[in-house]
Amino acid sequence: MCDHVLEAARAADTRRASGATLGALHGLPIPVKDSVNTARYATSNGTAILRDFRPRSDAGVLRPLINAGGYVMGKTNLHELSLGWTSVNAFGAVHNPYDTSRVPGGSSGGSAVAVAARMAPLAIAEDTLGSIRIPSTMCGICGLRPTYGRYPDDGIMPLTTSGFDQVGPLARTVEDLALFDSVVSGDSSPLPVVDLAGVRIGVADFFFADLDSEVERVAQAALDRLRDAGAVIVRAEVPDDVKAAPGAAFAISGFELQSAISGFLVAQGMKVSFGELVAQVGPNLKELFAAPVPSKEVYDAMVAQRQKTRDAIRAHFKHENIAALAFPPAMIPAHKIEEDGSVTVRGEHVPNITTMGRNVSLSSVASLASLVLPAGLTTSGLPVGLEFDALPGTDRQLLGLGASLQRALGSVQAPPV
Repeated sequence: MCDHVLEAARAADTRRASGATLGALHGLPIPVKDSVNTARYATSNGTAILRDFRPRSDAGVLRPLINAGGYVMGKTNLHELSLGWTSVNAFGAVHNPYDTSRVPGGSSGGSAVAVAARMAPLAIAEDTLGSIRIPSTMCGICGLRPTYGRYPDDGIMPLTTSGFDQVGPLARTVEDLALFDSVVSGDSSPLPVVDLAGVRIGVADFFFADLDSEVERVAQAALDRLRDAGAVIVRAEVPDDVKAAPGAAFAISGFELQSAISGFLVAQGMKVSFGELVAQVGPNLKELFAAPVPSKEVYDAMVAQRQKTRDAIRAHFKHENIAALAFPPAMIPAHKIEEDGSVTVRGEHVPNITTMGRNVSLSSVASLASLVLPAGLTTSGLPVGLEFDALPGTDRQLLGLGASLQRALGSVQAPPV
């Protein structure tokens, strides 16, 4: 173990023994995604050219955690530049603790594995288009993508310039997510106690279409448990403007990517240009950077669509009187490391941008508060989660609801490693 970590642990023990006032996270070692700046450790963003980048200061999200008595346990591996869902990069692949031949999801795969494998109870991740939620579902843990702007985002390489990127926690319980939220947001209000009787949970065919059969089985069984606990499962299709979220998400992020990364490189004083960064990326990103950038006309149209999506999902929540919208974050369970997550459905090729990106796009586009909870295991022992999306600004209410949902869903078996 790193000397810095042992020193921090000894200092925590000394402070406790002295009778001093202790913070809410006193002595907690926190694994941190290697896209989050740490002054004491290099921040590589999972790419070789930044292997030795030493930030001038910690990212904003770390400061309240450290002030509350936590400390950085170390940096966790991720998908290169956070641009994918496998967590394979120049330094190697991250392995799923439930089946080490499979991916843990991405891009925050290393942080998810640290929590799932019981290395730590809490870890820091970051989500642009599912990078908290996909690893949560594939590693059988809880994850929170909060309302955009709830937590500080300085010191984290962005992939967009218009508010998709959001740092957040991974944990094994909703209560630990809530503890993180209270420390970082400053909102220490107690979680509301929610009786599931009569709580309306929305379900739409759009998010359940063409799921892997095991993902569908586990998700439907989980919804049945919620119904047995008194929740009302409201089946109603979402409007077309909600279904347009994936197209808007990928067009907007594709157009903004270069500007976002270039601005961060300059702001951090790195002597690396965007072109130099792209020239050295690994094979899993070559195709992405070779793809044409959406035109300004397409971008403008999708920015307008984003607002329509936001308005439509608010109207859907109001019309159906639902507390949250529920669905599996990914259409498939964790796939083999050498695979890319694409599948064939009714003879048609479905790319990984759909299997991983379709369901998670809505929250990113509409800036919803999103909570992932373990739903169960496939017959081959792979985790499947359910995502619960709620309206922006309702994070504490969602966490209170999540605590009740967690009790109704039950726990999943820990991984064998």
